[in-house]
Amino acid sequence: MATTAKAAKAPKETKPNAGFMKPLTPSKELAEVIGAEPVPRTEVTKKVWEYIKANKLQDEANKRNINADAKLEKIFGKPQVTMFEMTKLLSAHLKA
Repeated sequence: MATTAKAAKAPKETKPNAGFMKPLTPSKELAEVIGAEPVPRTEVTKKVWEYIKANKLQDEANKRNINADAKLEKIFGKPQVTMFEMTKLLSAHLKA
């Protein structure tokens, strides 16, 4: 019995999006939280979350909100943001 062409093809390997993996330089304000070394966008978000959890800045009543301390307020521009806003606000503090 012959195999079909679909069955013979090996599955494609997915490669990470190069845009997300490109190291970006954080602003002075963001560097106070994650360090000054250029890092990929994915690592920026990961490091900011580590900082938020270490400093217990996630809102107790609504876990989707982040209560900014003095360092994060310089980045966010306001005392509280949602986790969805955070990603957009962090982008403004990254440069290629």
